[in-house]
Amino acid sequence: MSSDQQYPYGTHDPYGQNPPDPHVTQTWEGQTWDTQYQPVVEPAQQDTPQEPHPQAPHPQAPHPQNTPFPQAAQYPRAAAETAYLPPVGAAPAAYPLPPEAAVAPASGPVPAGPVPAPGVPVAYGPQGATYGPAAEPAAPGSTDGAESAGIGSTAGAGPAYGAPTTLGNARVTDAQRARAEGRSPIIPPGMQPAGLTALTGLLLAATAGVSEYLLLVPLIALQALTAAGWFRLNGMWPARQGIALAFAGGLAADAVLLAAGREHAPAAIIGTLGVWVLLTLVLQLRSHAAADERMHGLMATIASAALTIVAAGFLAAAPDAVAAGGAAVAVAALARALPLPGAASAAVALLAAAGAGTAAGAVTGAGTEAVLPALGAGVCALVGLRVASYDYPSRFVHMTAGVALPLTAAAPIVYLLGRALG
Repeated sequence: MSSDQQYPYGTHDPYGQNPPDPHVTQTWEGQTWDTQYQPVVEPAQQDTPQEPHPQAPHPQAPHPQNTPFPQAAQYPRAAAETAYLPPVGAAPAAYPLPPEAAVAPASGPVPAGPVPAPGVPVAYGPQGATYGPAAEPAAPGSTDGAESAGIGSTAGAGPAYGAPTTLGNARVTDAQRARAEGRSPIIPPGMQPAGLTALTGLLLAATAGVSEYLLLVPLIALQALTAAGWFRLNGMWPARQGIALAFAGGLAADAVLLAAGREHAPAAIIGTLGVWVLLTLVLQLRSHAAADERMHGLMATIASAALTIVAAGFLAAAPDAVAAGGAAVAVAALARALPLPGAASAAVALLAAAGAGTAAGAVTGAGTEAVLPALGAGVCALVGLRVASYDYPSRFVHMTAGVALPLTAAAPIVYLLGRALG
């Protein structure tokens, strides 16, 4: 323990060489809860000057252990004299806090203001403003409130400050800022996500006629991007549990389709979807979040799981339809990313999808029958791109939902039209 903690009233002097001065008042300096204004207190006038006390040399003689100090009786008296400090309001020079006023920073050099007299409260402004004695508040309707308070002002009238609050302002989202500025919150993914979509579609088209297990490689990647992209598109991140649950639903649908076969594809997909909806409900009921948050999470998880499971339709569709649909989505995504007007871009994308279906039908031997699945896949690809472009999406949304949604939305059409055409 230090000497300051043992003897808070000064250095301990056991031999009385430096006795405490009873005319000196102990003061404390430090920041309080209100540091905006500190009144100026005039120092107390002393009637008689204090003469220095002569210090005579004392021989250093040892004291016995049980002998009290010779000046021990004076310490309680000194502590009693300094234990009470008068309140600030009792001082003759204490004044109430000056009224607050809006302060605008000065733009140029500020001349030195008048020096306040002792005992006059000083109004403090921001750095760069003049400091002077606080004047009386201006009369109602007066326009020179800041000048009458002794605070420097600029040539133009600055913004008025509102009432203080602890709640803060609501955060303005990027979509709200874009609408306020007149910009559209719809931003297409661009050429790079379109290239990844084209690569995935071509992989689906190339592996569909080779092996179902080889088709699983691009299909699983597509399902993972769909599960993650849909949650981020809905503004929910991180959502590891929901993404894992939706992705597991897609894997379960793939396993059921491989075990049941293509002839039982509808029952396998719908059954897996029903089980995952029930599982999502059970998990949300066990959540301790608020009701609105649970409902939002429930809807996002069910939609993400449904899209991921529906993407397994590529595994259930005919190989020729998958080839035509994958090629059509690949070409439509690239055409949509070209810098063309909206209507012209959509028309070019649909024509390119139909041409890709014709080319795929010629390669697989399906002929012109592959045009209809390709055209339907092109329309679904445009819908998926539109959904991935909504509400001022981020780069992460473009690289996940913008890549996966065109192909995922085309999976049901590819299965249905391919089955209808035989």
